Amino acid sequence: MQPFILLFWLLFLHTCSQTFCQSPAQSPAATQTKAPVSPPPPAGPTDTIQILLKAGRFLSFVRLMKATHVDTQLFSQLNSSTDGITMFAPNDNAFTSLVAGAVGSLNDREKLEFVQFHILPRFLSISDFQTLSNPVKTLAGSDRKFPLTITTSDNSVTVSSGLTKTSLSNTIYTDKQVAIYEINKVLVPRDLFPPAPPAPAPAKPLAEPDPVAPRDASSALVIAWQHRVNVVLFGAGLYIAALVMDP
Repeated sequence: MQPFILLFWLLFLHTCSQTFCQSPAQSPAATQTKAPVSPPPPAGPTDTIQILLKAGRFLSFVRLMKATHVDTQLFSQLNSSTDGITMFAPNDNAFTSLVAGAVGSLNDREKLEFVQFHILPRFLSISDFQTLSNPVKTLAGSDRKFPLTITTSDNSVTVSSGLTKTSLSNTIYTDKQVAIYEINKVLVPRDLFPPAPPAPAPAKPLAEPDPVAPRDASSALVIAWQHRVNVVLFGAGLYIAALVMDP
């Protein structure tokens, strides 16, 4: 009996050891979830003012853009449209060639139109200039009121306002939406700076007085008086001669 009991306990212990000593099943690894990464905010419109300031030779044009709030207009336009812009930026030397006080004599509306006349409401690469139809419309408005003509020849692009003509001297910036080109002359629109009227013809010189004619009325009176005296004297002489001859 005892051996049977002992065998039973050995089997029991062996079974328990396999059941309780076995390491518990590992739970499946928890899947690590990462928080979604938000995409970077879209880049804002191109800052044309910073581009011109970085170039370092367009301070006069930058001041006009800020004074007329054209910089704000461009920011809004680039933010709401995909057409882009093309800017012809006169360098500082270009403004020194203007007549002193020419821009300062304009009122606020005219200054705004003056700056807008240098900007086209769409992006144009150098090759795009070859397919333009003139006159070209600017931000200043109607192409009839502010006509701008652009022509190309070989690798040269010429811009004419009717009063000034200049060529693109350098590409300052381009990003397929904004193109900024340097020009050496300010584009002067006819509507804001009409040409001066022609000078009047010089007056004809006065005719020289006739040397035979009396120089003035007093000379004429003297001559007439002398003529009367001569007639009287002649008549008196005839009368006296008649008396003497009458016996």
